[in-house]
Amino acid sequence: MTKYPTKGKLVLIMFALYISIFLVALDRTILGPAIPAITNQFHSLDDVGWYGSAYMLTSCAFILLYGRVYTFFSTKITYLFGIALFEIGSAICGAAPSSLVLIIGRAVSGFGAAGIFTGAILIMLNVVPLHKRPMLQGLFGACFGVASVAGPLIGGAFTGSSATWRWCFYINLPLGAITILAVIFFVQLEEKKRRLSWRETFFNLDPMGTLLFLPCITCLLLALEWGGIKYPWSDGKIVALLTVFAILFIAFIAWEGWTRNTTATVPKRIALQRSVAFGSCSQFFVGSTMLTFSLYIPLWFQAIKDVSAMKSGINTIPLVLSVVVGSISTGGLTQKIGYYTPFMIVGSVFCAVGAGLITTWTIHTSSAMWIGFQILLGFGVGCSMQHPNLAVQVVLKKPDVPTGTAILSFAQTLGGAVFVAVGQNLFIDKFQSGLTQIPGVDVAKLSTMGATDLKTAVDQQLLPAVISAYNKSLTQGPFLAGCIVACLMLPSALGMEWRSVKEQTGGPGGPGPQQSGPRNPPRDVENSTTDFHSEPVSPIIPEDVEKRGLPERPLPVTTGLPRYYNAFEDRAHRMVAKLNPDLNM
Repeated sequence: MTKYPTKGKLVLIMFALYISIFLVALDRTILGPAIPAITNQFHSLDDVGWYGSAYMLTSCAFILLYGRVYTFFSTKITYLFGIALFEIGSAICGAAPSSLVLIIGRAVSGFGAAGIFTGAILIMLNVVPLHKRPMLQGLFGACFGVASVAGPLIGGAFTGSSATWRWCFYINLPLGAITILAVIFFVQLEEKKRRLSWRETFFNLDPMGTLLFLPCITCLLLALEWGGIKYPWSDGKIVALLTVFAILFIAFIAWEGWTRNTTATVPKRIALQRSVAFGSCSQFFVGSTMLTFSLYIPLWFQAIKDVSAMKSGINTIPLVLSVVVGSISTGGLTQKIGYYTPFMIVGSVFCAVGAGLITTWTIHTSSAMWIGFQILLGFGVGCSMQHPNLAVQVVLKKPDVPTGTAILSFAQTLGGAVFVAVGQNLFIDKFQSGLTQIPGVDVAKLSTMGATDLKTAVDQQLLPAVISAYNKSLTQGPFLAGCIVACLMLPSALGMEWRSVKEQTGGPGGPGPQQSGPRNPPRDVENSTTDFHSEPVSPIIPEDVEKRGLPERPLPVTTGLPRYYNAFEDRAHRMVAKLNPDLNM
């Protein structure tokens, strides 16, 4: 019987986990407003791209490796290792005497951040029973959403004050220390890890797959970072990076397909499981949508509405609050009714509608419209963000949950990295194209200028045309790209299995509540990936179980109309049992 912490300890543990998620998400967006100050101090304009890409490179590259490490090593120790690396990287960045040291610190932080989200989910899995997780996991999504949107606001506040840009990194140190202390003293996990020799452990971490995957993802992200900005897409460097990426990706897929399921970084039985596959697609699109809009909406306010960086952050509060409301409310409703797929479908619709309406923004868009459209988008993101991670805990065996969670985390991180680069390329291309149609404008100068500097660098007679071109480049560039991926969330949500967190009443997830209506017998969901529809029908009625000493047959739900499906199958079992009362099971 799994022992869970007391309510007081659980509150402290979850608070510490939420802090860690908040810091990881914050670190992805807080640096933007600080970059001008950093480049001025270090005279390092050529290194600007590396301040963001160094973090994203290591973060993306090592997420899947962490999934394997969590499978074979202590969850608590691995999680603390990730937090410690993240803190060390933040300290290096805060004290950096040069641009190179700052880049190294960002890479170290990304290496640590890669394992934090997966570790937080796994710790929660061990301290909270399955049927109580939806609400608490909804708060993960709320923290992630708030941090993603609030990052530029906090970064701008530090940069514009006496604290300077260095506190964009120093802020991680005291908050991360709280997480470390809480995990050390309050997290006690009952884990039964199989003891392996160092040689067995080495090969179980899939060294060949890792050697193929790390340079593969590095080439992709560098090509996206440089293509169209530092080098033209036709440049030999970009072509070479994309070619190497394609070759290594094919080799990685071939290796993972050939490798045994027990040692592959991405085992086929996990990657091709229906909820994991569609959930990964959903996370990719959610990550793309969230990060794209959270970065470019403040830019729209600064350039089009002529507000300060601080004011632009305040104007995104509707987006932040709606993410929180959507994430927490759907978490609570999932905990109440058991099913999470309906909320993913609803959330994807809200996302698509909100993102589509944001592409209609103009210079004259009223405050009521930009507030309302942000609310639609944010609520949709909040509804959709955390349910795939919950699905992984329902459909996979408990030992496979680390790998499944790492796959989803990787998809979300990669989606954000890819579409921020795509959005940036689209924006620059559209803006330069629009400026060429305005006579007397220095295209090269304006296309590299900050949003708040446009009004002082352009002749007042040309300013309306330049602002209009800027607005069009945002709405038809990154906003349109975000809208397209938001629309792709719907087919991903429709592909998810209809499974309930209440299907399990025992096992690793802990005891669940009793259900009314057609009885749904206990089943160890976390320890089974079997398609129970392929099993022979067992003509046992629930009331006869104790008398005959036989286990009940589980009544799984993998499609729509779950209530009527269960009732129909239950009635069919009763009819067969009456016709064959002595049938031997």
